[in-house]
Amino acid sequence: MNLYRQAAALLALAGIAMSQPVLAAPAVATPVTAQTPSTPFVDDPARVAVEQFLLRQASGLPGKVSVQVGTPSGGRAPECVDPQPFLPPGAAPYGRVNVGLRCGGDRPWTRYMQARVSVLTDYYVAARAMGPGETITAADLEVRQGDLAMLPRAVVTDPSQVDGAVSANRIAAGSPMRTDLVRKPIAVKSGQTVNVTVEGDSFQLSSEGKVLTDAATGNMVQVRLRNGQVVSGLVRSGDTVVLQQ
Repeated sequence: MNLYRQAAALLALAGIAMSQPVLAAPAVATPVTAQTPSTPFVDDPARVAVEQFLLRQASGLPGKVSVQVGTPSGGRAPECVDPQPFLPPGAAPYGRVNVGLRCGGDRPWTRYMQARVSVLTDYYVAARAMGPGETITAADLEVRQGDLAMLPRAVVTDPSQVDGAVSANRIAAGSPMRTDLVRKPIAVKSGQTVNVTVEGDSFQLSSEGKVLTDAATGNMVQVRLRNGQVVSGLVRSGDTVVLQQ
């Protein structure tokens, strides 16, 4: 009997159990995966030029402007050297726009990029239904907020645009007010006698004449003078026409 069996027998007589020796498991090294930080997107000069161009174009619009420039479809476009953005004739500087880019270099070329310009602005709707010929005041308007690109082109963004104007058509309550739905009130009527003035740097001459057509303040109108001569002038008020030199 070897030593282990002898020891086990002695321990058994003493009532003590002897367990098999436990071998420690070998340590296993767990690899640590390094977290690679995402590389921040570095825009190309063409997209930067388009964004800055659209921001400048929309700087005069009434509202908060934001620009999103799309990536070219069909893979990465060739590099555009010294990009010069432009808008096609008649294109509005907001909404979905197609911006042209004149690219320089040894072989100048032109490319186009899609973008969306949002303009969050206050606009006005009719507070009540109005019929043709009704005079509009600030009390007839209610303010709303929306994207200018989603509104009619002639939408009213300032009450002064229509204050004192006359509705040219029927306007439903709650509908966006538009400058093409109103007209200026008639200031002079056909056959009315008005003062006709000519103004210079250091003089002013006046006469009288009869208006040949109805006209609103700020509009041009023809006037027949006392001597029979017909002249054109700008309606300044309900009784004065200023001749254009």
